Amino acid sequence: MAKKKSGGWLESIKTILYAALIAIGIRTVAFEPFNIPSGSMIPTLLVGDYLFVSKYSYGYSRHSIPFSPNIFEGRIWARMPERGDVAVFKLPRDTRQDYIKRIVGLPGDRIQVIRGILHVNGEPARREPLGDFVAEGDGPRMTVRLFREFLPGGNNHLIVEQSDDGPLDNTPEFLVPAGHVFAMGDNRDNSLDSRVPGAVGVIPLDNLVGRAEFIFFSVDGSARWWEVWGWPFAIRYARIFSAVR
Repeated sequence: MAKKKSGGWLESIKTILYAALIAIGIRTVAFEPFNIPSGSMIPTLLVGDYLFVSKYSYGYSRHSIPFSPNIFEGRIWARMPERGDVAVFKLPRDTRQDYIKRIVGLPGDRIQVIRGILHVNGEPARREPLGDFVAEGDGPRMTVRLFREFLPGGNNHLIVEQSDDGPLDNTPEFLVPAGHVFAMGDNRDNSLDSRVPGAVGVIPLDNLVGRAEFIFFSVDGSARWWEVWGWPFAIRYARIFSAVR
């Protein structure tokens, strides 16, 4: 009986270890879950969205592995992001922090914002006005302007603007260095991104974690963790399994 009981415990421990190794493997090479804590990517991503990021999209760096162990340099099977991708990356000045923004500039690009309009290599990105949008979930609720922005190359996405004369609506021209990308939030007047060199700046390709693929869960924050009766009403059902574009 003692041997049988000892063997049962051993098998249970082995099963837990195997499950943990499989989970770490999936998180390293396939998909990793992230949640959205701020409104910098409104309207594409909302506070309370939970999404999966594909780790294989840009190849693998040490930041693809949990805790970013310094075991190798560069990227394995590296692939260049596309202009318009929504990507998770490690903040250059503090790689313990994960940021998520939209890549608008690739190596060698010249990026500038003039009166709220994004310019890529001197070409303004066309904006199509879509009316008002109510932004909430990150600070006071406010009505902003919704646009569809068309990047050079054909990709398009939604952005919001409070005005075209804010602190980040007129910038110097940035030259994206080799081995880096330039990223901006879709909530253009409420995003700390590559337009602020001292805080974020350009993103080394090695800092890319992966590309945002789809939302698997979303809550609006109206129910606290202990308000079980409110959970069903706090879920944004329409956003579940929606692709990130």
